[in-house]
Amino acid sequence: MNPADVDKAAGEADSDEVLVERAKADLEAFGSLYERYVGPIYSYIYHRTGMVADSEDLTERVFMQALTHLGGYSYRGMPFSAWLYRIAHNSLANWYRDRARHKSVSLDDAVLGAEDGGNELDQVEAVALVRRAVGALAPERQQILLLKFVEDLPHAEIGKIMGRTEGAVKALLFRTLRSLKEELGENIHETLQKQQKRDGRVD
Repeated sequence: MNPADVDKAAGEADSDEVLVERAKADLEAFGSLYERYVGPIYSYIYHRTGMVADSEDLTERVFMQALTHLGGYSYRGMPFSAWLYRIAHNSLANWYRDRARHKSVSLDDAVLGAEDGGNELDQVEAVALVRRAVGALAPERQQILLLKFVEDLPHAEIGKIMGRTEGAVKALLFRTLRSLKEELGENIHETLQKQQKRDGRVD
C-alpha cells in the first residue's frame, strides 16, 4: 500500500460511518464516537434543562441507548450525529413529561457568561428577557434555535434530526426568529421605561 492509500485509509477510519461499523463488533470504536460527541450532546441537553446533574444523566442515557440500538442503525441518509441528536430529543421529551415543567439555562450561568461592562442591572434584565422569550416558545422552536445557534448545525442536518425537509427548517427558523424579535422588542421597550423611572427620567 502506497502512502496515499495509507492516508486515505486513515481518513476513512476516522469517519463516523466507519467507526459505527467497527463499533458494532468492537466497543473501543464506540468509545471514539462517544469522545467525539459527548460534548455537543451534553451542551444540547444542558441548554434545555439548565441542570448539570440531570444533563449528565441524560447524556449517559443517550449514549447507552445508542450503544444498545447500534446494531439497528444504518446511515441511509441520516448521519450518526443526527441520529444521536434525535435520541437526545426523545430523551428530553420524556424528561419534560416526567417533571411536567420546563426550565431554561439558569440566569446565574447566563449572567456569568456575559461580557463585563455596562450596567449590571441592565445585563440581568436583558438576560431575563431573552430567557423568558425563548422559554415561552414551543419546544420545537426552542430546539431549532439550539441546533442552529448553539450547536451550529447546517439546515440539512437539523432537518434530519427534527424529521423535516431543509426548506421546512428554514421556514420554521425564520418564523421563530421573527416571533422572538417581536416579543423581545415589546419587552425591551417596557424595560427601558422602567429604567427611565428608576433614573428619574420619565417622558
